[in-house]
Amino acid sequence: MRIGFAGTPAFAATALAGILDAGFRVVLVLTRPDRPRGRGLNAAGGAVKNLATKHGLELRQPASLKDEQERGALLPVAIDVLVVAAYGLILPSAVLAWPRHGCINIHASLLPRWRGAAPIQRAILAGDRETGVSIMRLDESLDTGPVLSRHLVAIDPTDTAGTLHDKLAEVGSRAIVETLHALERGDRVDGVPQDDSLATYAAKIGRDEPEIDWTRDAQSLDRQVRAFDPTPGAQARFEGGVLKIWKASAADERLGTPGTVVRAGAAGIVVACGEGALIISELQRGGGRRMDARAFVAGHRIRPGVRLGADSG
Repeated sequence: MRIGFAGTPAFAATALAGILDAGFRVVLVLTRPDRPRGRGLNAAGGAVKNLATKHGLELRQPASLKDEQERGALLPVAIDVLVVAAYGLILPSAVLAWPRHGCINIHASLLPRWRGAAPIQRAILAGDRETGVSIMRLDESLDTGPVLSRHLVAIDPTDTAGTLHDKLAEVGSRAIVETLHALERGDRVDGVPQDDSLATYAAKIGRDEPEIDWTRDAQSLDRQVRAFDPTPGAQARFEGGVLKIWKASAADERLGTPGTVVRAGAAGIVVACGEGALIISELQRGGGRRMDARAFVAGHRIRPGVRLGADSG
């Protein structure tokens, strides 16, 4: 088969690597245009571009597929199937009709739960005990097409968005290879329509969502810390600046006014919540480095009675 691939970040690169390792012929790779990255904000491509370049694959970086001129440069390329994974651009009807076997998407949730841009973070924030990967046919709506296969992945109590991302990327890579083998054999791969009444939407992470509201319960704040690791990082205000919280755990004890530091030592920084307490074990001052609680307490004025939050300092 002649396979096209559309994706941009590491999640997609894992799938592309699996397809190449399985010996499939990838004749075209689509990825987002380069954007500023790193401290120097120099323009650079994502993980898919890097992998495609390494393997010498034909690479295109259209800014939009809605533009007829951009599409006109792509559609003459004959492909049997277009695999899509975290691409970041909407596929118009002309692109959906381009490959002989259509466009097949790798989505990081058990559809119809968590359609949309941030399914990994939303699953952790909601306290889901399981998620997975759905291999689906794309249609003109957002993640609504028929599902070809679902692959369940448990969410461990210590999973972060980063660790869960890596698990799902590996599962997705294996699942799309199985699907491509089925297409190659000529098997029927029809898919099952989704039940729209069960759908939930995984909206992009909002600008204010990383800010910790200490009046919430400790369990939900623990999920918030894990959902925003490695990016953008859950955060609180401390001494007029931003304090990013990278590792924490919830405790059942009720200790006082939400946002107040109750204990601070090598075992962690214990902060009272609306219900229970959050024990912070790894954190970072703005512009500083990540450090464990022992090192942070030794170098900063954080002690019992200090308030964390918008009015702290």
